[in-house]
Amino acid sequence: MELRKPFICRWVFLFVVVFVHLVNGFYLPGSYMHTYSNRDPIYAKVNSLTSIETELPFSYYSLPYCEPEGGVKKSAENLGELLMGDQIDNSPYRFRMNVNETLFLCTTSALNEHEVKLLKQRTRDLYQVNMILDNLPVMRFTNQNGVKIQWTGFPVGYTPPDGGADYIINHLKFTVLIHEYEGSGVEIVGTGEEGLGVISESDKKKASGYEIVGFQVVPCSIKHDPEVMAKHTRYDTLSRISCPGEVDKYQVIRERERISFTYEVEFVKSDIRWPSRWDAYLKMEGSRVHWFSILNSLMVIFFLAGIVFVIFLRTVRRDLTRYEELDKETQAQMNEELSGWKLVVGDVFREPDCSKLLCVMVGDGVQILGMAAVTIVFAALGFMSPASRGMLLTGMIILYLILGIAAGYVSVRLWRTIKGTTEGWRSISWSAACFYPGIAFIILTVLNFILWGSKSTGAIPISLYFELFFLWFCISVPLTLIGGFMGTKAQPIEYPVRTNQIPREIPARKYPSWLLVLGAGTLPFGTLFIELFFILSSIWLGRFYYVFGFLLVVLLLLIIVCSEVSVVLTYMHLCVEDWRWWWKAFFASGSVSLYVFLYSINYLVFDLQSLSGPVSATLYLGYSLLMAIAIMLSTGTIGFLMSFYFVHYLFSSVKID
Repeated sequence: MELRKPFICRWVFLFVVVFVHLVNGFYLPGSYMHTYSNRDPIYAKVNSLTSIETELPFSYYSLPYCEPEGGVKKSAENLGELLMGDQIDNSPYRFRMNVNETLFLCTTSALNEHEVKLLKQRTRDLYQVNMILDNLPVMRFTNQNGVKIQWTGFPVGYTPPDGGADYIINHLKFTVLIHEYEGSGVEIVGTGEEGLGVISESDKKKASGYEIVGFQVVPCSIKHDPEVMAKHTRYDTLSRISCPGEVDKYQVIRERERISFTYEVEFVKSDIRWPSRWDAYLKMEGSRVHWFSILNSLMVIFFLAGIVFVIFLRTVRRDLTRYEELDKETQAQMNEELSGWKLVVGDVFREPDCSKLLCVMVGDGVQILGMAAVTIVFAALGFMSPASRGMLLTGMIILYLILGIAAGYVSVRLWRTIKGTTEGWRSISWSAACFYPGIAFIILTVLNFILWGSKSTGAIPISLYFELFFLWFCISVPLTLIGGFMGTKAQPIEYPVRTNQIPREIPARKYPSWLLVLGAGTLPFGTLFIELFFILSSIWLGRFYYVFGFLLVVLLLLIIVCSEVSVVLTYMHLCVEDWRWWWKAFFASGSVSLYVFLYSINYLVFDLQSLSGPVSATLYLGYSLLMAIAIMLSTGTIGFLMSFYFVHYLFSSVKID
C-alpha cells in the first residue's frame, strides 16, 4: 500500500498539470465565436414575445410581422429552452458586416379586426420583442428620472399616458458593436446554441475578421407614406430616417391600416473583447446587499453555534461526566430522580409515525439538495453561461435524474435502520422515485392546461411530455431502484440503546410543540430571503441572474443554519421528555419553505403589481408552490440527518446495562 502512494501522487500531479495546460488553451463559458468578413450577411433571430404583466410568452409570428423569405424556421432548442417557453425563429432582419444602411423590409396587408385587437392587447400588456444577433439579446436604454436603465428587448408598441390610440413600433435603429479579431492561436471552446465548437490551429486565418460584441436598438414608431413605400421591395435602400417626437407622426394601430416596417443598422468598433461581451448583461448591481445578506447570515450562525456549543460542552458533557463517575447503585438511584433527555433513553429511537413517508421524503430531499449543490457549483465556476439558453435548467434535470441513485440508497438505508429489515425496500424505492416527480407532474399538468387554453408558447408540447416521462421512467426510476438495492447491502446504522416495549408517556406542555417548529423556520429564512428576492426578480422580471458565487455562499450558510436549528430544537424536545423528535427535526428546518411561499405571495402583491389576470397569478403561485416543496424536502433533510447524528452521538455516550 505504501508503494502505491507515490504512484498515485504522480498521476494526480500529472492530471493537474495537463488540466492547467488545457485551461490556458480553452475559454469557458460562452458560445462558439463567429468572425465575419466585410459585407458578410448576418441574420437576426427572434424569440418568444414576453411580458412582465402576464408572464405568458407568445410566438413572435402570432402578430402581423414581416416573415422571412422561405418561411419561418425554428432553431434547434434544448430541453431547458422548451420548458422555459422559448421559441427561437429566423427573421427577415439582415445585416451586412461593416455596412451602415437603412432598409425597407415589407408592408403588411390591411389589418383586420382580429389583428388590430391582438396588437392593441399585446401593446397594452407591455409585451417585448426579444431579438438575438450572434447569440446576443438585443439591448435598449431608457431614461427614467435622470437614471439610465438597461432593458433586453423592445416593446411591441406604445400607448400614450392619456390611453387613447395605440401605436406600433415599425422602425428599428440598430447599433452593432464589433471588435476586430486577428487569429491569436488561442483555441476557444463553448457550449452555445451551435453546440460544442473549437477554433483549431488550421482555422486561425479563417477566424480573422470582426466579432460581434454588442447589440443595441432604438425603437421608433413612424407613419410612412403608403404610396412611397408601395414602390419598394425588400432590402431596398432608403434615405436615413429620423424618429419623430410628435405622437401624430406615429404609426397608429387601426383596421384597414397597412403598416410598413423599416430598419437601419450602424456598425461601431469597440474595445470590448469577445469573452467580455456578456459583461454588459451581467452587471452585478446591489453587491452591497448580497454582502449584507451574508453578514446577516453569519451573525445568525454564530448565535446558533454559541447555543450548540453551550449544549455540547457545558450541559451534555457535564451531565455525562457526572453520570459516568457514579457507581452502578448510585446510577440506578439517580435514574429515578433524573429528568430531561436522559429519561427518554428507552424511547428515543422508537419508530416514528408514517416512517415510510419520512424515509421517502428524506431520500428525495437528498436528491434535490445534491442537484442544487452541484448545479450552483458548476454555475459559480462558469460552466453554465447565460449565452447557452436553457442550459441551466437542462443541467438541473439531468442531475436530478442521475441522483435518483442517491435517493434510493438513502431512503432504503434509513428504512432498514428504522425497521431492522430490508423487507419492503422495493416499495420504498418506487415511492422515492415517484414522490416529488408525481407532485411536479400534477402541478405542471394543471398549469399546462391553463397555458394551452391561452395558446401560449410556454405550454409544454405533448411530445415533450412523453420525452420527460421517458427520461424519468428509463433513467431516474432504474437508478433509484439500483440505489435502493445498494441500500439493502449497506451496513444498517445500529442504535446505541435498546428501545422499551412500552412507550413512555410524554408530559403535558403549556404550548403546542408545533409552534416552536414553525418559529424555527424563521432563522433559515433570514439567511436566504435577500437572495430569494434577486432570484424571483430574475425569473419573473426577465433579468439575468449570474451571481452564483454569492448563491453558493448562501447555500453553505443555509446548510449550517438548518443543521444548527434542528439540533437545538431536537435537544429542547428531548429535555422536556418528548421523544417524538423525528418529524419535528425534519420540519424545524423544513418549515422555512412556508416562509418562502408566503414571501412569494408578498412579492406577487407588492413587487409584481403589474402582473394582471387570474391566469398569470395562478401560474406564479403554481411555480412558487413547486419551488417551496423542493425547498421543504431539501432543508428538512439537512435538519433531520444532523439531528439523527446528534441524537445517535448523544445516546451512544450513555452507558446502559
